Amino acid sequence: MSDIIRRDPRAEWIARNRLHPLHAAMQQGQQHSWMGPNGIIRKNPHGVGFIGPNGIKRIDRSGAQQGGSSKRTAAAAVQLPLHQVAQPAFYIAVVPDMVGGRLGSHDRDLLGLARSLAGSDGAVLAMVFGEHKESNFSTAGVDRLLVIEGDEFAGYAPEQLVQGLRAVDNQYSPRHWLLPDSRTGGGELGRRFAAAIGERPATRVWQVKDGQCSGRAGAGQQDLIRGLPRLILAAAECAEPVSETRHEALPVQLSTSAVRSLSRIEDLGPVAVDPAAIAMAEAEFIVSGGNGVKDWDLFHRATVALGATEGASRVAVDDGFMPRNRQVGATGTWVTARVYVAVGISGAIQHLQGIGACDKVVAINMDPGCDMIKRADLSVIGDSAAILQALIEAVENYRNDAKRDAA
Repeated sequence: MSDIIRRDPRAEWIARNRLHPLHAAMQQGQQHSWMGPNGIIRKNPHGVGFIGPNGIKRIDRSGAQQGGSSKRTAAAAVQLPLHQVAQPAFYIAVVPDMVGGRLGSHDRDLLGLARSLAGSDGAVLAMVFGEHKESNFSTAGVDRLLVIEGDEFAGYAPEQLVQGLRAVDNQYSPRHWLLPDSRTGGGELGRRFAAAIGERPATRVWQVKDGQCSGRAGAGQQDLIRGLPRLILAAAECAEPVSETRHEALPVQLSTSAVRSLSRIEDLGPVAVDPAAIAMAEAEFIVSGGNGVKDWDLFHRATVALGATEGASRVAVDDGFMPRNRQVGATGTWVTARVYVAVGISGAIQHLQGIGACDKVVAINMDPGCDMIKRADLSVIGDSAAILQALIEAVENYRNDAKRDAA
């Protein structure tokens, strides 16, 4: 008898055709992995429980889990491998911005850079001042988490924060300090801390490789390459975020007596700014209108009530409903808002590219199958006019209740 393995084209065709009556029977004895002719293990991407090389769970699209039915459900959640450092040889300290109490994309890039510097022997120590709302430190690459609480760290208190960093430096002696070179606090705090400890920091760093770091210079037209210093102020996209491992994020404590209180700066609170005067690239809350908006007066009243910066799609700008400087997208302005609300925008590829860096996207649309609904973190299917009117009423009721409680 010959040892040559013969293929059955008909059986392969039935296995691919979910509508065939014998499809379910073919799936029962299906092989999920095998050795290829060149010695490489091959895997069936349609197999039950298949996990991709980056740890992402694949959906079973063969219908085998439901006995060949058309209803499909996602497979069980993926449990990423746990990375533990019982006795760290050294620490890499990271001070994320934590805008809104959560890790942003810049913070996750910074943690990814710290993870590459820590290797297998070091531990990533993340510092957070005050209360936070983040629950995914473990999947962001944090091995040790230090939360420093106190009213003296609330608001604008850079000198008090520097005292906290110096206390951590004295207690843990990190090999490297990493802070985001951002306008939301990390850039100023890093430079103040560098002056306090007498270090010459590397600023606007976008790459760390072979013991050297590359930073932007000359208005972003040149690269400044130098040896890796102890204090690094990194730019966005300085490294890939951690995605294939989870970490312990064990809480650690700092001696309270090590941080002395300073009262030379008094924070009087934020200054009210007209949202219409904020540049699109710097706005944190944007409400954009598209072709689905029929009542633009209502749209403007809704943005004023919500305190949001106005944006628009290219169609709305071309039709004359919004000025050209309010166009969002690859052909307009790339935005990095924390919350982006798309009202009546179907989601052209240029528009989706322009909002790629937004943290949370809310879509209001009549079409449940449009691309913006697929991109959104929260979708509301319905008439935009009715939804905007309901938002205005909800905001007014909330403010009236707040005034009554204050009285």
